[in-house]
Amino acid sequence: MNVSDEFLKDLIKPRSAIFMEMEQYAKENHVPIMQLVGMESLLQLLSLQKPTSILELGTAIGYSSMRMATKLTEVTIVTVERDEQKAELAESYIERANLQNRIQVIIGDALEISQEQLADQTFDAIFIDAAKGQYKNFFEKYAPLLNDGGVIYCDNLLLNGLSELPMSEVPRRKRTMVRNQHQFMEWLMNHPDYDTAFFPVGDGMLVSIKR
Repeated sequence: MNVSDEFLKDLIKPRSAIFMEMEQYAKENHVPIMQLVGMESLLQLLSLQKPTSILELGTAIGYSSMRMATKLTEVTIVTVERDEQKAELAESYIERANLQNRIQVIIGDALEISQEQLADQTFDAIFIDAAKGQYKNFFEKYAPLLNDGGVIYCDNLLLNGLSELPMSEVPRRKRTMVRNQHQFMEWLMNHPDYDTAFFPVGDGMLVSIKR
């Protein structure tokens, strides 16, 4: 049974003023933030998991990290963003929401930053929402930082519908990205160290529990 996005959105509770402002900014400035239905699903999964520490790859303007910190009042979050302008805007939103003591923004390429920059931390959950063709590299680099029984959440697996198309119908400039995502999904679904399931919410989410 297909359920429309509009029907699902009508079931979502209103967000606070700052989140509504961020959603509008993202829409007007073409900033990719997590889709509402996917965001709500992630927050529910995190509420069940109850992590106290989260690593996020892909801050953008800070929307998802702030939503997670607001939902989970005991959690601390480290979030990595390579775009300095977006990271600075995220920091300003985080300060406005008085979340600066629980959300740390690191500016840099997630594939290049060192463990020392993360203060040798480990995490209960890792949320990957960064460069779409690099998910396997992100996973392999940061999975060792996941605590036993932790969960890795990967968003945007449907690539706004591109993942479902025959490769001949995918724009040429995006075919490598789509192939990489297909290979990543197959690799992760068969990974012996993780119990992984695909959730068709938002733009598609993989949820991997460390065995």
